[in-house]
Amino acid sequence: MAAASNISPQSEYIQHHLVHLNSIGEKQSAIADFGVVNFDSLFWSILMGLIVVFALWRAAKAVTAGVPGRFQTSVEMLVDMVEEQAKSIIPNEVSRRFVSPLALTVFLWIILMNMLDLLPVDFLAWVFKMTGLGAEHGDVLYHHRILPTADLNVPMGMSLGVLLLMFYYGIKIKHPGGFVKELFTAPFHAPGIAGLFLAPFNFLLNCIEYAAKSVSLGMRLFGNMFAGELIFMLIALLGGAWTGFNGASLGLGIGHVLAGSMWAIFHILIVLLQAFIFMMLTLVYVGQAHEGH
Repeated sequence: MAAASNISPQSEYIQHHLVHLNSIGEKQSAIADFGVVNFDSLFWSILMGLIVVFALWRAAKAVTAGVPGRFQTSVEMLVDMVEEQAKSIIPNEVSRRFVSPLALTVFLWIILMNMLDLLPVDFLAWVFKMTGLGAEHGDVLYHHRILPTADLNVPMGMSLGVLLLMFYYGIKIKHPGGFVKELFTAPFHAPGIAGLFLAPFNFLLNCIEYAAKSVSLGMRLFGNMFAGELIFMLIALLGGAWTGFNGASLGLGIGHVLAGSMWAIFHILIVLLQAFIFMMLTLVYVGQAHEGH
């Protein structure tokens, strides 16, 4: 209790906003705990994914041979952009029929999830308070993180999906025997006894390569969005320091508005860039699965 009393209100505010609406009702203590389900991350990530699928379905259904509308033109430009990138990376046309739409969906999905970070930090708490949900359910709904990509489970889950695609296309293109053989004979090739001696080292290096690709892919997205979320919380503390119409409060209030606006504008670039990087690395990793060492 003594240690808890030493926590500053600012630290308590940030720690409180880092708690998910999960199955245990408190902050997860371990980095990896498969017994904890973050309901808020699941809800918002699934909702954003459904919006993307619905938008693309509507665009495909509304395709006309005449002059396209602005919505159709925008979607066609995105499709052409992703297809051009896929052609330059993945040589197999049959594979591109699946991977290109997948990359487009991932790109738009991550953009929508990342854009949730632009909502005010305490927006949901205000909504719950105004609608009475917070009073009805106590503190449960107040523990709600709206940004799925700042939850390590979501980016790592997506990167594991890319890892499975790498395995799938590696086995499909090189056949099971060729895929397994490459694990033990690449990147260091040697005939005879030397090849047998190098086989364990090749296998270890390939395992490290696959693990590094998956971890870096998920951690890059998570790290950038988590850092952005923390900065928004720090900026929110400027507005939370308001004590009335005095010099200090007015200065902090103006700083809150200016810093929040500037960071939000800059954050839009991060939102788009991280989605594009994840999409491109997905194409690159799947493309590498088609190639031999």
